[in-house]
Order: sequence, then C-alpha cells, then structure tokens
Amino acid sequence: MHKHHRALGLATAPIGTAVVSGAADIAKDRPVQPVTLLRPHAARRAARFFAEKFPGRSLYAVKSNPSPELLRVLWDSGVTHYDVASLGEVRLVAETLPQATLCFMHPVKAPESIAEAYHAYGVRTFSLDSLDELEKIVEATATDGVAASDLNLLVRLRVSSEHSKLSLAAKFGAEPHEVKPLLFAARQAADALGICFHVGSQAMTPAAYAEAMARVRDAIVEAAVTVDIVDVGGGFPSSYPGMEPPPLENYFAVIHEAFEKLPISYSAELWCEPGRALCAEYASVLVRVEKRRGDELYINDGAYGALFDAAHIGWRFPVALVRAEPSRARPMGFSFYGPTCDDLDHMTGPFELPGDVQAGDYIEIGMLGAYGCAMRTGFNGFGPEARIFVEDEPMASLYGAAAAPARSNVVTL
Repeated sequence: MHKHHRALGLATAPIGTAVVSGAADIAKDRPVQPVTLLRPHAARRAARFFAEKFPGRSLYAVKSNPSPELLRVLWDSGVTHYDVASLGEVRLVAETLPQATLCFMHPVKAPESIAEAYHAYGVRTFSLDSLDELEKIVEATATDGVAASDLNLLVRLRVSSEHSKLSLAAKFGAEPHEVKPLLFAARQAADALGICFHVGSQAMTPAAYAEAMARVRDAIVEAAVTVDIVDVGGGFPSSYPGMEPPPLENYFAVIHEAFEKLPISYSAELWCEPGRALCAEYASVLVRVEKRRGDELYINDGAYGALFDAAHIGWRFPVALVRAEPSRARPMGFSFYGPTCDDLDHMTGPFELPGDVQAGDYIEIGMLGAYGCAMRTGFNGFGPEARIFVEDEPMASLYGAAAAPARSNVVTL
C-alpha cells in the first residue's frame, strides 16, 4: 500500500507520500495497470453511521472486503464485532485486530475449524441451521469431554430473498418444520440462544426485514424458548445505477419496530451484519481503454479482477470518463471486455459514457469496495493492481448530509 502523488502501474513511477485528490490526478501519469482508489473517509463515515444509528450491534461481514487496512479503519470508527465465515477469516481478523470479537456465522463448518476458532482464538458465537451442525459444534468445543458452557448459538432461518437483487435463500437456513426442534436443542447447549437470517444481498425495501422478522416471531412462539439474540443479517443496500434504495434509516426503523414486538426478554440483543453497506463506497478502480469496437470497450480489468459481479450477475456500476478536456459527445451505453483471453470476461452493462470514448482513455468504475476488491485473481497473468488513497468523494453515497453528489460521467484532468 502506498500513498503518493504519482500513479503506480508504470515501472518507473516513484513512490511518494502525498494522498492524491482523485482519479483525475492519477490519470495524468498514464498508468498501464488498473489502479484501485481507496477512500478511508467513506468507510469511516459508513461505520459511524451504523454505530450511531442502527438500534443494536453491527458486525462487519468480512467476506465483502477482508483488506487489513479497511478492517483497521472500521475498528477505529466503532466496529468491534466481525462476522467471519471461514477459519482463514478468523485468523486474519484475530491477527489484525487482536481485541475484536469474532462471530463464526457460516452455518456449515469443518469440525477442525470450529475447534481452532474456539480453543485458539476465543470464538464463542456460531451459527447453525441443522441438528448435525449443532452436534458438530458441541463436540468440537468440548474440553476433555466436557461440553462448553459459554456458547452463543444462533439458529439460521430460511427466509425469502424476493426483495433483494441477489438471492441467499437456497443454500442455508432451517425450514419451518425443522425450526422448533432445532431451537429447543440449541437452547440446551447454549449460554445465549439466538435466531438469525439473511434476506439476500442488496435488499431494495425495508419490507424484506419486516417479513423476515415475522418468521422470527412465529419461530419463537412455536418453540416457546427464551431467545437472547436476534440477528437480522446483512443485505443493507448501497446505491448503483438503476438501484437507488430508500434511506437506511427507514430500514433501521422497520427492524427496530419489529424487534420491539418480539416475545423476547428485555435484555435481548439486536444484531446486524452489514458488508456491502460498510465498504462499497471505500473503493473504485481506474482502468484504461485498450480498444474500441463499436459499443464495446476493451479495458484492462474485468471478470477475473474487480468486475466479477458485473460479468457474472450483470451488476451495473457507476462509471465516469477521465479526460483532460471535457467531452461534449452524447452519452451512450457500452459493454466492456476485460483483459484476459476468455470470452466470459465480458461485462454487458450497459455502462453510460460519452460516445467519443476511445483507446487510451481512462474510466473510473465506482462502488467496488464490496466484493470487487475481494474477488481478484491472477488468471491469465493479469494483476495485481496498484492501490492509492484518494481524498474525493465516492460516486454515490447513502450517508446523509455528507453524502456524495451524483458525479458527471466526465471527470476532467
């Protein structure tokens, strides 16, 4: 990681210490490789927003962006609990933030991972969605045959993803007929019993949480158990072209109202697991156009780099042409091809840019702090990219008066 005034990606680029203003400053140096632009101030703002306004505890979903630099920013901004979904994430967060509280929220885990997380790293919170997983957790956390007495066990319910852009309803979650015996058995093994769910990624309406909380209520009433934790999971949205959600405060209000009506103890805790909402605005990528073919642009990042979601699920990210002279050409929709030799390295978009974009131009692609930074590969010999801190605002924001204005699709150098 470097903070400097020249763009990396050129073999001769010297390393300095200044933080640049934004993409335009970097494009002046004509970088050959993609450059990831990092905005710690955006992540700090998002973390403070959740810490101050969500009516409970926020666990950062590490899978969305496991960068140690980002983890430290979130910790310094008030995020103390982390949703880890693998032993690798347990080790990473424990090494980066030794005082953090880790919650192993993957519902299906290897017994060896459970044992190491519990005995070596002090993890006490685990999710599950079956009796088999419960038995696995109890056995793996035992000491000399004596069952652990300090477990927080969260039973994951299967809920609808119909209000979300990406479904998470197929792989995990106990079915309605499985919930009662599972909650009853988990209650016997747990110091604190919880219920959790996930409404899917990029939930576009607070109704998604209201409906899921109704399922939580039904489960508690049917099982007649004391519940200590209700975890509404992730799914909190960010803003993308064609996906402009309502204010996050609306989601928080709906969740709080539903939580207050649950038949739970006065001391019960409310949790959530934001991922995208905390880190999407943290990063963007500056790419170079290598070729134009009609309405297709060949760029130097793609499906095997930061644009996995754009290629495989048709996600549309905000884009801006970065050029010394403003373009006066009428905007048009483009698709992108990435740098590898694979036909699947294709992002259909459409991505709206001035119609005169050409080879040698630079394009900033925004809102890639979530999953884009996390899913890069070295396929076909492309990568790694340079990373530079910048001071300007993200292309979009959901964070109140400090929110970034919508950018023009042309940025001048």
